[in-house]
Amino acid sequence: MGAPPRIITDNDTLRAQYHTLTSGDIVTGRVRLKPGEEPLLLDLLDRGVLLIPSALSQLASRLKSFQTKLFTSFLPPLTLAIHDLHELTDAISVYGRKATEKVVTKHDRRNAGMGVHLWSSIEEVYTQASFGVIPLPFVLQPFYPDCRDIRVVILDGYEEAYQRHNPHNFRNNLHCGGKSAPCELSRAQRDLCRQVMERGKFPYAHIDLMVMADNSTFLGEINLRGGIKGASITPAEYGTRVAAIHQKCQQEALAG
Repeated sequence: MGAPPRIITDNDTLRAQYHTLTSGDIVTGRVRLKPGEEPLLLDLLDRGVLLIPSALSQLASRLKSFQTKLFTSFLPPLTLAIHDLHELTDAISVYGRKATEKVVTKHDRRNAGMGVHLWSSIEEVYTQASFGVIPLPFVLQPFYPDCRDIRVVILDGYEEAYQRHNPHNFRNNLHCGGKSAPCELSRAQRDLCRQVMERGKFPYAHIDLMVMADNSTFLGEINLRGGIKGASITPAEYGTRVAAIHQKCQQEALAG
């Protein structure tokens, strides 16, 4: 019989044993990566190493531009990933045909609302991007002034949702001064969350929903981790539930 699979649960051990990992070994917990190291996940997958959470969910959590490609059918119309000026000039024409004026850009690796910027027009974005002021890639999206922001925390069987609102800043993130209040999800919103998680292979998630003026709901962003300042769950319970999900996935992998 071969050696039993190794179970790696911390990044220091992962780095130390990286080149010896092989098919059947398991890495549990998010892999800590520097910008540009994302292909390491592909190498691990190619060698048959199981990642918990999935490599797909870890990449989507890190890269908003990748989310735009992965979740196109769930995002608001005209949400685009811009990787170069050619794509941006194409977007100018697309937005022009829809008479879109104000737009929002999102930096690829920023969270808590710190990489979100509002522009008076897409031409303004092009001017700044062409001078290198806006780092590429970034996410481009029409500005929806009347949409509501709902944060959903899903940890296996645990779910809670709360609306975030900031009357003095279009960024509703609590980090930017927003306030929160519990809210109930509709069946359609709950189904949307589950569909997004399934597409991105998220075992648990923090999901931001955009609810438009006509009550249609779209995905804003999704992440494996996020602030729980507005949630009722405590940090201790949160950590316990995440650890339990990791353990469950690990046991299922060993049994299967």
